[in-house]
Amino acid sequence: MQYISVTELKEKLLRNDRLTLLDIREEYERDICSIGGLHIPMAEVQDRSNEISKEQPVIVLCRSGKRAQSVANLLESDLNFSDVSIVEGGILAWIEQVDNQLEAY
Repeated sequence: MQYISVTELKEKLLRNDRLTLLDIREEYERDICSIGGLHIPMAEVQDRSNEISKEQPVIVLCRSGKRAQSVANLLESDLNFSDVSIVEGGILAWIEQVDNQLEAY
């Protein structure tokens, strides 16, 4: 399991790198602020893992990074994903370092 900073993620998104940004926050959290990506709430990841491509890196986003650790571990250990990263600091770090126009919660 590896970590990616929000500035690294921003660069990858701007370059249109092949990746899956997996937002595992709840719907109400995503309604407050979002940077896009595939939305699968944490509790649904195992049942909906077929929606996530194993052919490209998966970058897991939550509010602060804690839930993303659990999901990244699940993807790697139980579901055999080989390239999984966690957004260090989650959406809160994104708001602080990349786009402070988004609403923090």
